[in-house]
Amino acid sequence: ICKLVFSFDWFRLFSTVLQVIKVYSEDNTSRAVEVPSDITARDICQLFILKNHCIDDHSWTLFEQIPHLSIERTIEDHESVIEVQSGWGMDSHCCLYFRKNYAKYEFFKKPLDFFPEHMVSISSETNGIMNHSQLIQTFLSSSSCPEIHGFLHAKEHGRKSWKKFYFVLRRSGLYFSNKGTSKEPRHLQFIAEFSDSDVYTLLSGKKVYGAPTDYGFCVKVIQCRDFQPLSVFRLQSVLTFCTDFIISLTVILNYTGLQQSRSVLPMRSISENSLVAMDFSGHKTRVIENPSEALSVAVEEGLSWRRKSCHRLSSHGSPSTSQSSMSSIAIHVAQPWFHSKLSRDEAQKLITQQGLIDGVFLVRDSQSNPRTFVLSLCHTQKIKHFQIVPVEENGELFYSLDDGHTRFTDLLQLVEFYQLNRGVLPCKLKHHCARITL
Repeated sequence: ICKLVFSFDWFRLFSTVLQVIKVYSEDNTSRAVEVPSDITARDICQLFILKNHCIDDHSWTLFEQIPHLSIERTIEDHESVIEVQSGWGMDSHCCLYFRKNYAKYEFFKKPLDFFPEHMVSISSETNGIMNHSQLIQTFLSSSSCPEIHGFLHAKEHGRKSWKKFYFVLRRSGLYFSNKGTSKEPRHLQFIAEFSDSDVYTLLSGKKVYGAPTDYGFCVKVIQCRDFQPLSVFRLQSVLTFCTDFIISLTVILNYTGLQQSRSVLPMRSISENSLVAMDFSGHKTRVIENPSEALSVAVEEGLSWRRKSCHRLSSHGSPSTSQSSMSSIAIHVAQPWFHSKLSRDEAQKLITQQGLIDGVFLVRDSQSNPRTFVLSLCHTQKIKHFQIVPVEENGELFYSLDDGHTRFTDLLQLVEFYQLNRGVLPCKLKHHCARITL
C-alpha cells in the first residue's frame, strides 16, 4: 500500500510539473511538446533548434501572438512560457510562434541606432555633461535613463480617430503633453508604467486599427501577476500607438521596464569555439591556421561542389542553354534564402517579421517576368527589391544585378559574391530569411 501511495504521489507531481505547449512556425505547421512548468523562452528556442537541426545564430525567437487583437510580441529569453500561457482565455486563440528575429539583440549591439539624437534629452541626473554616445552607454550600464521624446499618433479605446500628441518617455513611465511640446510637469499626463506592462507590435495596423502609419505598437497593462483572460480583456487596458519612424520603440519600452533583469549579449558556444579548418589533401591531416588560407580552401570546396552538381545534371560535352538553366535551378531551389513563388507583399512581411536590420534578404521568383528573379533586401529599415536579370551569351546563361556588367553562372554564386562584396547594392547580404517546418 505504501508503495502504491508513493508511486501515485510521484505521478501527481510529474503530471503537474510537466505541461504540454503547442508551437507554430511561419508556415503554420505546429508541434506539441511536453515541457517542465519552469521552462523559459530561451529553453524552448534551444529545444526546437535541436529538434529541427537549425544553426543557433542567436536569432531564433519565441513570439506570443494574439490573433483577435492582431498584435504580437517577442517573449523575453528569461520569461516563463507557462506563465505567459496562463494569461490566455479558453477562447482567445492565442498562440506561440518560433521564427527568426535578426533584430533580437540589435539594441545591445548598436544602441545608438535606437536613439536618434534629436529625440534624446539628457536628464537632470547627468548634469548635462555627457554627449549622445556617452549618454546611451550610461543608460545600458546603469539604472539611469535618458529622456526620449517625440510625436506619436494615439488611439483611445472606443474611438475611431487617431490624434497626434507629443510624448515623453522617462524611467518613471510614458507621458504625453496636453499643451504642444511643453515638458512642464503641469502639462504632462501619465499614460503607462512599463514595469507592469507588455509592449506588442501591431500586425496589421492600417487594416485593423485604421492607423495613419505603417508601424504601430500597443501597451497592454498587466493588472496583476495572474493575467486577466484575454477573452474578456476587450482592449480596455490596451493603449495603441503608431509612429512615422520604424525604429523599434517596442524594444526600448520593454528594456525600460526590465532594467532590473538585463539581458546579456549571447556568447558563442563551446562547440562553435572549437571549430577549426582542416586539410585532408595530403598524407597527414593538418590544421589550417592562416585565416586567408582557410577562406580560400572553403571557397574552392564550394566551387568544386557546384561544378560536380552541374556535371551530374548535364550530359557529356558542352551543356546547352536549357541544360545550364536546369543546373542553375537545381542549385538555388535547395537554398534556405530562396522562396520561389513569394509575392512582393509576402516578401516584405517576411523580412519585417525577421528583423528590419541591414542585410536581411531573400531571393524569389519575379511575378511580373517569369524568366527573372528578385532580390529583396533590407537597408536602413526599408525593404528594397532588385531584379536579377538572365543574360545569355554564346549559348550560356548568366545572371546579373547590374545589366550584365557583373555576371554569375547561377544564383548561388551571385548570393555568395554579394555576401562578400556590396557591389551595386546598398549593403552586403548578411542574414537570409529562412522558414522551417516543425
